[in-house]
Amino acid sequence: MSKVVIMDHPLIQHKIGYIRRIDTGTKDFRQTIGEIAMLICYEATRSLPLSEVEVTTPICKTTVKELRGKKMAIVPILRAGLGMVDGVLNLIPAAKVGHIGLYRDPETLEPVEYYCKLPADCAEREVFVVDPMLATGGSSAAAIRMLKEKGCKKIHFMCIIAAPEGIARMQQEHPDVDLYVGALDEKLNDHGYIVPGLGDAGDRIFGTK
Repeated sequence: MSKVVIMDHPLIQHKIGYIRRIDTGTKDFRQTIGEIAMLICYEATRSLPLSEVEVTTPICKTTVKELRGKKMAIVPILRAGLGMVDGVLNLIPAAKVGHIGLYRDPETLEPVEYYCKLPADCAEREVFVVDPMLATGGSSAAAIRMLKEKGCKKIHFMCIIAAPEGIARMQQEHPDVDLYVGALDEKLNDHGYIVPGLGDAGDRIFGTK
C-alpha cells in the first residue's frame, strides 16, 4: 500500500490556514500556494536515492553525495497544478516540467483528458505529480494512469488539501504511488468540493472568479 504523509510542519499548517480564508486575495493566494508546494516538496524528496562522488574543495579532495539517476520531472495537472510548479522549481531548478490537462465533468465528476505533453525521457525520471486539491481523486488517478501508460515507474503525488475519498481512491487505483498531503480535510460535499477546503483552487490562483 502507498505511503500517505500528512504534513505536520507548523509553517505548512500556518500557510494553509491563510489560503483557506475567503478574504485572501489572488496575489497572496498564488504566492502562498507556491510556498506551501516548496515546503511539501522538501518532505516528498526526503527518500530520493543518492550516490557518492569525489570533488575537490578549496582545501582538498573529498567525497560528497548527489542525487542519483536521471533527476526529476514535475507534472502539474492543469490548470490549478500550475500554481505549485514554481515552488517546486525553487528547490529543484534542473527538473523538467510536463503538463497533463484534465477537467472534471460536472455531471459525472469523472475526469476528461484534453492535453498531455511530457519530457521525452520522463519514464527515466522521478516524477512528481502536483495538484493543489485531491477531491474525488478522479483527475489525479487518471493523470497517474496516463504517466504509467507512457512508461513512468517512479511516481509521487503532492497536493495541498485532500479529502478522505480522494486518498482512498488513489490508494485503490495506485497503491505504488506515495502521497504527500498538506492537510487532510473532513469530506466532500454533494458537489464534489472538499469541506472545509478553500473553494476552487484554479479560480483563486488565476483570479477567474
